[in-house]
Amino acid sequence: MAMKVTEHRRIDSPTNPLVKRLAALKESRARERSGEFLIEGSREATRALLAGVDALRLVYSPDLATGRPASEALLATAEASGLEIVELSSPSFDRLSLRQNPDGVALHAARPDRGLAVLGDLSDGLILVIDGVEKPGNVGAMLRTADAVGAAAVIVSGHGTDMENPNVIRASQGSVFALPLAVADTKAASEFLKSRGFTLVATTPSATMPHWSADLSGPVAVLVGAEDSGLSQAWLNAADTLVKIVMRASAADSLNVSVATAVVLYEAFRQRYVATAT
Repeated sequence: MAMKVTEHRRIDSPTNPLVKRLAALKESRARERSGEFLIEGSREATRALLAGVDALRLVYSPDLATGRPASEALLATAEASGLEIVELSSPSFDRLSLRQNPDGVALHAARPDRGLAVLGDLSDGLILVIDGVEKPGNVGAMLRTADAVGAAAVIVSGHGTDMENPNVIRASQGSVFALPLAVADTKAASEFLKSRGFTLVATTPSATMPHWSADLSGPVAVLVGAEDSGLSQAWLNAADTLVKIVMRASAADSLNVSVATAVVLYEAFRQRYVATAT
């Protein structure tokens, strides 16, 4: 399928105001100030569109996107939906890209509402609570795992990274758009979960109970904190159950937070699978 470039607005200069505006969205301050963000990559942008993200325009570089089926399919979808499409020269696209081998497409979108209201009347299922995790790659990997195990939602608290960080989007491979995702302070989030009957299971090295011994089959919120500081005391105080991941290492004294999250979430997945299979 050949790229359709006629009737598209064309920008050649990397110093064009729109290109500068999009490139600035690499930084959290610009995202916060403008209320906008950029979703680079055909897989991530396609999943964002399917999730109903408030898209403003699609930008693409024919030199980079032509011959890539996923990029061409995304362009066709954008054209069919009437979304504004802006064609960029390779130097212009390179200015806004964070990837070494970009596929030439990016979606410019308005930042979504991340308040607890997006979770609606949720009162069952598995919820992941991420507290104070700063590295966007870890956060993205955790979101991807939560999506993989069929989590009902994710809540983010504490002073961590923002959910529209390009590396969160990339590491999650678009799963950031597949899950109901709220950002809230600890008090509001814990009250929300308690009022809806969720059991709060906190992961902490100081616990005595192995994670596999906890009942993770009902309405459960799994709480995970940053590698260096762990969960905040407020979350530990709010928790109903404290669990730890048992280790028998010679040297390692901890797991990467995204790995630890996967271990606990997949135990919850196992328990739920067993419960439904019997």
